[in-house]
Order: sequence, then structure tokens, then C-alpha cells
Amino acid sequence: MPRELRVAVGGFGAIGKVVAQRLDRGIVGLRLAAISARDVARAEAAIAGFAQPVPVLPLARLWEAADIVVECAPAALLRELAEPALAQGRIVMVLSCGALLDNPDLIELARRHDGRILVPSGALLGLDAVAAAAEGGIARVHMVTQKPPPGLKGAPYLVANGIAIDRLREPKLVFAGSAREAARGFPANVNVAAALALASIGPDRTTIEIWADPTVTRNTHHIEVEAEAARFSLRIEGVPTPENPATGRLTPLSVIAALKKLSQPLAIGT
Repeated sequence: MPRELRVAVGGFGAIGKVVAQRLDRGIVGLRLAAISARDVARAEAAIAGFAQPVPVLPLARLWEAADIVVECAPAALLRELAEPALAQGRIVMVLSCGALLDNPDLIELARRHDGRILVPSGALLGLDAVAAAAEGGIARVHMVTQKPPPGLKGAPYLVANGIAIDRLREPKLVFAGSAREAARGFPANVNVAAALALASIGPDRTTIEIWADPTVTRNTHHIEVEAEAARFSLRIEGVPTPENPATGRLTPLSVIAALKKLSQPLAIGT
């Protein structure tokens, strides 16, 4: 690895903007090299005030400026960003990890070209413990997600099944099934389920319930794991970002922590 890693941020929304701003303020061993944004003019105006302004590039060209490309874009754009970067041996940090379940060939592409795909913990507490338990064998992984209705609005599964959540007065179970099905039906909401599945027993055996809950103000995940090495449960209540209620404030901070583990001499956690 070079002494200073160049980082490109693909997406300049609730997550990407925070990551880019933090990199611009300075992190030892890391340097913001480029960003990509749907609204190029708006992004260029925003980064004009950065200490070190960087170019705004198309998603498919971010690899040209960077050693690490951080995907903070909608899940449907994952291939556009990741495929060329992995083909050039870059590290791609994927937040839309639900999309990896339908694009497993990206893993083989990374293998062939000495690229790497990294999935940060994001909003998921205890992913290190789950990955460690998987080395000894896991029998069951189940997650219950509760979100305020605005955080689930527009999810493809709700639209396709005509499930209304606008005027709820009490919690409503809107989905129960596998992590794979959840990732397809709620691509902007349950990347945590995909990460959990990839770290444990796979997307078809990992089960999830999703509740639209007007009584909560935070994105809440309760996880139960039955493993040979341990039995444990995890609960996290993430504060949603003001810009996007489907995204928790912890997610961009997780990206920054993961980037630091790549660039600094001391790394804590599995």
C-alpha cells in the first residue's frame, strides 16, 4: 500500500457528503481524491469550499483517481461504480451490500484482478462478533427491524404489494422472510440484513422481520444469534439523518472508521 491512500467517494448524499467532508478536514494516511454526484453543479459548488477541492467524476471513472472507491450511491448503481474499479485492482468499499447478493460475480472479478470488496459495519452493532462466531459454526440468525414509516416509504416491496404505511397508529409487520428477499424488496433500508447474512449463514438462511412503527423515532435493529461458540443478542437504535430517514448517522462514521483501519498502524476489531 502507498503511504497515503487516495479515496474517491461515489455519491454525495447523506452518507457521501459526511465522508468527503471528514476526509477533507484531514485523516492521517488518507486523502480525498474525487467524488461523484448526481447533481454535478451542486456538488462542485459544495466542494469549492473544501480545503482541498477535488474533481467531480462519473461513477465509472472514480478508480482513475483513487486507491479506494467508497460506494455511497443507490444500490442500482453498484455495478457502474464497482465493476471498472475492481477490474483495475482497486479496493471498493460497498455500503449497498444488499446489491452484492444479486451481483456475486463482482467477488470473482475482484479475485481475478487483485481487487478487494470491503463491507463496513455500517449501522450494524456486533458484526465482528457475528463473523467470529461463523468461524465456529452458526445455527440461526434472526433480525427484527423497526423503522419510522417515513424511513420505509417507497420501498419496492411495499409498492408491489400495495402496503400502505402513511397513517399507521400502531406497529405493522410489513415483511417476514429471508435476507435475500428483504434486500430486493427494501434496497435502501436493510443493507444491515445483507451484511449480517454475508458475515454469518448466508442470505437464504438469515431471516428478518421488518416493522413500520410510528411509535419509534430511531431505526432499531434487534439481532439474535445461536452459534456453537456463543449465544448472543444485539440491539441498536440508530438516529436517522435529517436528509434521509432511511439512513442512520452511524453509517458514515463506520465508513471513516473502516478507512482508518486501512491506513493507520493500529487496527482494533476483527
